[in-house]
Amino acid sequence: MSPTASPSLVGRRVDGRYQVLHHLADGGMGSVYVALDERLDRHVALKIMRPDLARDEAFVERFRREARSAARLSHPNIVAVTDQGQDEQYVFIAMELVEGTTLRELLRVSAPLPARRTLDIASGILAAIAVAHRAGIVHRDIKPENVLLRDDGTVKVVDFGLARAVTTHTFSTDASVMFGTAAYLAPEQVETGTASERSDVYTVGLLVYEMLTGAKAFPGDSPIHVAYQHVHGTVPRASGVVPTVPPVLDEFIAHATATDPEERPADAAEMLDHLQAVQRSLRPDQLDALPPASAGGPDGQVAHTSRLGTDSTHQLGRYDGAPVRARRRRPVLLAVIGVLVLALVAAGGWLFTAGPLGEEKMPDVVGRQQGAALSALHARHLDSAVREVYSETVPKGSVVASRPGPGAQVRRIDSVTLQVSRGPERHTVPTLAGNTRAQAQAALTGARLTLGAVTDAYSETVAAGRVISSAPAAGASLKRDTRVGLVLSKGRQPITIPNVVGTSDSAATSTLNGLGFTAQEGTQQFSDTVAQGDVISQTPSSGTGYRGDGVTLVISKGPELVTIPDVTGQTSQKAKATLEALGLKVQIDRFFGGLFNDVRATDPSPGAQVRKGSTVTLSVV
Repeated sequence: MSPTASPSLVGRRVDGRYQVLHHLADGGMGSVYVALDERLDRHVALKIMRPDLARDEAFVERFRREARSAARLSHPNIVAVTDQGQDEQYVFIAMELVEGTTLRELLRVSAPLPARRTLDIASGILAAIAVAHRAGIVHRDIKPENVLLRDDGTVKVVDFGLARAVTTHTFSTDASVMFGTAAYLAPEQVETGTASERSDVYTVGLLVYEMLTGAKAFPGDSPIHVAYQHVHGTVPRASGVVPTVPPVLDEFIAHATATDPEERPADAAEMLDHLQAVQRSLRPDQLDALPPASAGGPDGQVAHTSRLGTDSTHQLGRYDGAPVRARRRRPVLLAVIGVLVLALVAAGGWLFTAGPLGEEKMPDVVGRQQGAALSALHARHLDSAVREVYSETVPKGSVVASRPGPGAQVRRIDSVTLQVSRGPERHTVPTLAGNTRAQAQAALTGARLTLGAVTDAYSETVAAGRVISSAPAAGASLKRDTRVGLVLSKGRQPITIPNVVGTSDSAATSTLNGLGFTAQEGTQQFSDTVAQGDVISQTPSSGTGYRGDGVTLVISKGPELVTIPDVTGQTSQKAKATLEALGLKVQIDRFFGGLFNDVRATDPSPGAQVRKGSTVTLSVV
């Protein structure tokens, strides 16, 4: 096997989660398999990195960073990255499995394409790349192999950002990958090795040209020749290859594939706006015009077909009607029959002894490492199949049991099944916090675990009915069907509001804050019954609240005082009116009959402070 080839993983379970079903494709980074995600019961595309790349720790770390960045992209036209990790020597990413074909396969069968089909596909590609550009990710390796067409027509773009991690390695080790990628490199990638959003724009322009013409813009015999044309050449006019291509599409392609990046659209979003404007400007007959039958073909070659006619002179033989007479030679015939019988007997003897129907004694391979067990079976000409099983007692990679068992007679034509230990069966507790009980139970079932005791608790941060925590906690490794307990939120804990009326401001604040409420001071008021600094009233006055709720306090300023004005020398009527206007009561004592009606004194005296509503006595003469 080539050192850069990924070994077949069909039948293996990767990362204790992905059951590999069959091989799908190979590429510069490694091999892609269809696998069953047993945790979520769905099929995924599992990309396994080439062994030589997986041994480079710096590359693996760079690959992980790019995979995490790509996983943050979410769009209907992007193949979603759902997981990435490492299982022993296998570095992998799990992606959405797309049922359909690649743009490369569509071009091989149907190119050149009508303008409408071309622009619809290009729109999907640009919509996907625009999302990546907004996230600061440059694809760097847009090519027909990385554009998938789902059976319902949806365009899906794959491998965002991963080209940055693999470029150096794939170009140095795999010439075919280099050749395939070189056809879609922007000039600045060839000259300086740098790529930007405008580099992706250039590549999409090349794809539009190839869809319209069925030919690469820059064909060549070597990657160097192709790269040279990118730097020093100009993309031909598509209408020169396929006359039905509208001239406005020639201008669109020329704008996208300008040699100077500054002359191209700034990013995929701007290019998509241009494309949609071009599409709106074309008539239906221009969009749907079928290319001539002689146009296009792989790398610009004209496609031709021929058929062998029914009057072909290419005859394999001639029958002239002459009779063939058989001569009966009985002695010779009997001899031939005898030889055949002897041959059959000999063949039968070989078949049931040294041949495939012969029997071998099944060796005892239980407890041996898988490799040693397979060698023992092969030494006895026995075919084998391996089935991985969990075992609490047999070390990982060793044989747990065989079918048939040790000592049994086995025909060579039959297959021996070895049960090889995967080690103890352990399953990771998923993150359940924030889920409903039903969601948590479904997640536990998917993780091969069982719902245990469910208790309730108040939570200030988790909504009622949602999981606060699990026991054991998320990330714990447990045996299959282990019970996992849940704590469900009852919501925020209600708190009884205390009555702090009549207590001091500081005592009331301390009491409320200590219970979790927030004491808020309202307007201060005078009070003849509540001492200054004590609480007159509160809002709310009773009931329950929640931590952080505010309780407003009205604090007493004490009784309202009034300063006695100097009303001496005034008439009793005027003095009385003045005092009553201040909220005081007035009592008049008249001396000598009050003949002059003149206020001579007040009790209390002028300047004294009394409570509002107090009585002031006027001495009138």
